[in-house]
Amino acid sequence: MRMILPPLKERRAIDRLLSAFFSDCKASDFKKAISLLCRFYHLKQPKIEWFEYIDWGKTAGKTYETGQIYLVHPDNWKKGRKYNTARRWINLVYHEMGHYVFWADAENKADMFATRMARGLNHQK
Repeated sequence: MRMILPPLKERRAIDRLLSAFFSDCKASDFKKAISLLCRFYHLKQPKIEWFEYIDWGKTAGKTYETGQIYLVHPDNWKKGRKYNTARRWINLVYHEMGHYVFWADAENKADMFATRMARGLNHQK
């Protein structure tokens, strides 16, 4: 299956903004990253709600058919997870956005989207 992704330059910008949000928790960084993604796919921005934990800590993100996304906030992610790295949180965001963009066959396409969004990015600071 061929998947259309934003150009590498745009993906790097999105990744940088999500990294900045993870470390500084400035809402404007997250909002700009999501708006860049939504603008590329010509979608309206999803409603995102932040939580301390979801499903008693079993899941870290959830996307609904209505376009609403539940995410564990980075502050809570940092203190409550075994594998609490920024990279894993960013991949979680990509995964949930993959659900939002490709609702049909959701799990496979969301995983593929998250993998391909991170491919080719330099993970060096």
